[in-house]
Amino acid sequence: MTDIDALISAMTLSEKLGQLTMDAAGATVTGPGGVVEDPKARVREGRAGSLLNLWHAEETATIQRIAAKESRLKIPLLLGFDVVHGHRTIFPIPLGEAAAFDRVLWEETARVAAEEAAEDGLHLTFAPMLDIARDPRWGRMAEGPGEDPLVASRFAAAKVRGFQGGSLADPTRVAATAKHFCAYGAATAGRDYASVDISLRTLREVYLPPFEAAIEAGAAAIMPAFNDIAGVPMTAHAPLLSGWLRGEAEFDGIVVSDYHAIAELMAHGVAGDLAEAAALALKAGVDIDMMGFAYERGLPAALERGLVELAEIETAVRRVLELKRRLGLFQDPYRRIDRRAASVAADRRALAREAACRSLVLLKNDDDLLPLTGDLKSVAVLGPLAAARAEMRGPWSAAGDEDDPVTVVEGLEAALPACRVLTASGCGIETEDADARARALALSAEAELVVLCLGEAATMSGEAASRADPSLPEAQRRLAEAVIATGKPVVVVLFSGRPLVAPWLFAGAVCVLAAWFPGAEAGHAIADVLVGRVDPGGRLPVTWPRGVGQIPIFYAQRPSGRPANPVDFYTSKYLDAPVAPQFPFGHGLSYGRFRIEQLQVTPKEYRSVDTIEVSVAVVNEGDRAGEDTVFLFVRDLVASIARPLLELKDFVRVALDPGERDVLQFRLPVADLGFLGPDLTPCLEPGTFEIAVGRNADAATLLRTTVQLRR
Repeated sequence: MTDIDALISAMTLSEKLGQLTMDAAGATVTGPGGVVEDPKARVREGRAGSLLNLWHAEETATIQRIAAKESRLKIPLLLGFDVVHGHRTIFPIPLGEAAAFDRVLWEETARVAAEEAAEDGLHLTFAPMLDIARDPRWGRMAEGPGEDPLVASRFAAAKVRGFQGGSLADPTRVAATAKHFCAYGAATAGRDYASVDISLRTLREVYLPPFEAAIEAGAAAIMPAFNDIAGVPMTAHAPLLSGWLRGEAEFDGIVVSDYHAIAELMAHGVAGDLAEAAALALKAGVDIDMMGFAYERGLPAALERGLVELAEIETAVRRVLELKRRLGLFQDPYRRIDRRAASVAADRRALAREAACRSLVLLKNDDDLLPLTGDLKSVAVLGPLAAARAEMRGPWSAAGDEDDPVTVVEGLEAALPACRVLTASGCGIETEDADARARALALSAEAELVVLCLGEAATMSGEAASRADPSLPEAQRRLAEAVIATGKPVVVVLFSGRPLVAPWLFAGAVCVLAAWFPGAEAGHAIADVLVGRVDPGGRLPVTWPRGVGQIPIFYAQRPSGRPANPVDFYTSKYLDAPVAPQFPFGHGLSYGRFRIEQLQVTPKEYRSVDTIEVSVAVVNEGDRAGEDTVFLFVRDLVASIARPLLELKDFVRVALDPGERDVLQFRLPVADLGFLGPDLTPCLEPGTFEIAVGRNADAATLLRTTVQLRR
């Protein structure tokens, strides 16, 4: 029986609620409460229509067989998992991958992750994570595409296409879940799960566009965030879930709660008991209750009390069954299991290496120390992350094997076969060992150059990993300062899921490479960049602060009536620190030397139906080939609502040989100059607009011109 209406009519209330219940069943715990003790019995009884955190092909086949053969109505299971940046093959964390500014790469890594997840019998990934993040204290910044809504929107569309392909019935693809809807990244004080209080304008201009892009790309599912917005928890936010999501954005897929989030409506203070919590979530539009048993235990009482109607339950059931139908599960529940092709394993590793290389951002390279020369005789590879294999995966490493990643030591040994690679173990990420430090300093004195691997443990970023002070642990600072004091050239490889506040490090080290958490091919990719096999093409998708007091920090701020002026006391500044960040959005160095010139925009006057043609020349003045990313910004100089100092409208990557010159063309529809007016409806006002092009968001380095928009 596969007719959805017939199935619903044949269901008991318990079976209907079962389709709306997702149990945690597996070895991985991703939330409070652990796992269900006997998921097989619940599946057999029709009390669980979907599961998460179960992924081995043999196990998914077994549990699926119980649903399809032994349950009363033979309804197949929906199996989900957090495939955030790879499944078996781990790619760079999303924040790192965003640094590539490459939609083709973003889509390709999602495609491979989907293939591997499907081979393990999975149907649904809880990704992409699309939360705009402008506060590095928030650990989940690691999971998303950074601070800019345009970048996040393009990331969203690419990831959805990669995960889902052209059809959900494709046995090599999985359904995508865009999360966390929405404004989760604006949590108070950067503290995970905390309240959010932002304006409707900021919500619509900054936090909703990536979700709109995901929906336009066909995302099958949406996950509400844990947070409330101005007192209304997202899991019960009817104006956004039913109003904007299903109304304005015309989303017709499923909405699945985050882990235990429906039951937590009681802790939020908006529900007095589980029945009220379940009713609020269901009426807001949440279809699946993930691991809270709120629907199973609360909706029967809610029905009795008149808080919900049976038709509302059946509407959610219908959406869940429709997704299962679109996935082809009624036709063949096992269609995604064990389609593994050994011949593609090497290709997947090659892609992981490419993605890791493209994610690396060279923040500093004094005296052109990098790339390392071929006549280097000895290098000391030191620090707590030099051989920290498991840490290379970063947070949310899915089914990745902790023994799989390549370490930095191994990568440099392979890349520099004629060089002595010296290393010392024992330096801790957060703990100090005097003997290990002494060994490290001895090797520093012996080597020509030091590669110092510093940063966070994987568990220091991600969910529930907020840090009030996102800097290097003190033990690492003491080690780094001692190594730098030896006078040897020091190349720092910095691992993290966020920008780390360390102005002393950027002052003392000759070179700093932001590696994020690069994934399975970490060591090889880092070595590729350090020795110059690959140009460091990554650019920062987030503004990098120089002090905690600057946080939250981002480039697209609105103008002040008293902009910062160091010679005028009554201006917007700090008494004890510069206003400027450590590094601006888009910053990143190349082994080429790029210069942008000859910005041209013709004509100078436009109407609303026109397209602005922008051209700019890019020259590689260096003696090495390299890649660069060029950004197109705009500013509406006078508007009914003050517009940001810079708004990103496009970006493009360019690769040039030494001495090569290229002319880049941008096509900017005049309609893209519009904004939400005083009543929050779209408007396009005539006036003067500034067009700015540059290699990053540093206002002092941008080429600028103006155009006029006529009525």
